Amino acid sequence: MITPLHEGLVGITTLDPEHTARMLRELFALPIPDESKGTQVSCDLSECVPAVYRADAALLYGDDAKTKLGVIAEVQLEQDKTKRLSWLAYIANLRARDNCPVCLVVICPKRSTAEWASLPIETGHPGLTLTPLVIGPDNTPVITDVAEAVGNIGLAAISAITQSKHPLIADILAALTEALDSLDSDVARRYAEYVTVALTGNAQKEMERLMATETYLYQGEYAQSLLAKGVAKGRVEEDIECLLVVLETRGMALSDGDRERITTCGDSARLRLWLKRAILASTVEEIFA
Repeated sequence: MITPLHEGLVGITTLDPEHTARMLRELFALPIPDESKGTQVSCDLSECVPAVYRADAALLYGDDAKTKLGVIAEVQLEQDKTKRLSWLAYIANLRARDNCPVCLVVICPKRSTAEWASLPIETGHPGLTLTPLVIGPDNTPVITDVAEAVGNIGLAAISAITQSKHPLIADILAALTEALDSLDSDVARRYAEYVTVALTGNAQKEMERLMATETYLYQGEYAQSLLAKGVAKGRVEEDIECLLVVLETRGMALSDGDRERITTCGDSARLRLWLKRAILASTVEEIFA
């Protein structure tokens, strides 16, 4: 199931491939050249086989055959036996598609999941054993120094999540929010959004408190973005309520599927189109036509 934590970690990993490369070099000494510009590539790894294989993210580094390296990033919140069967396929298919070496990085906020993900995967072929590179609480540092966070923003952002239960989480988040001011304000705002949605409980409340201070330019932009999203969400909720009231008033019964289609729609323009149709429609089917 897709969760805010899952989406936040994927967002942090793909937002700036160069920051992610710096993190991977530090944690795993991956041979990604310092000057290499990374790009996010299609995470649909089904081209080579009939089955559908879709990773959370795929990054490609290097400009030529000698330096090119593919990185598959997977966010794993809980143990899932099926993933240990598909991870090797991810590697093989990206390697075949982009003709380069490929490594697998699994990000696990929970220690128990990280320990499970790091276990070697025996393929059955002699000498071919996959040991995933795992990012978890045990190998991400507690970063409370602003200069250290500035030097590796990607790692600082991930660590804020994997170390969210640490006693120094307030200091970790304070260092991160100050370090983000060293980036372009739009990139900083997006990092802040991904970290905030991925956190829970007291850690999330502390991040929200820090962002509300609007000490830095990007924090002001974050507040404006949050307000805009809140207004948009409010409009959608009003449109859904209006549509349901009109349908009820006209005595048009909704199936469970139709009701779910309406209540889960996040497109205000589409909801208003349905509302206009609902005023004159003879059947529910005409509304969705």
